[in-house]
Amino acid sequence: MVLKIEGMMCGHCKARAEKALKEVAGVETVEVSLENKTATVTGNADPAQLRQAVLDAGYRVIE
Repeated sequence: MVLKIEGMMCGHCKARAEKALKEVAGVETVEVSLENKTATVTGNADPAQLRQAVLDAGYRVIE
């Protein structure tokens, strides 16, 4: 699953988004691209929980 994330500005933002997504149950791997403003997540995590994790970290998911 690929999430488009708005609000990430730097390496700290990238790390914060990665950490939040990795904490969601069912996530196997997370790859966040600051350049593309995306997060690629593998595993069987609930998409709603992934979006909420991004929101809780202080960023927005763009549909």
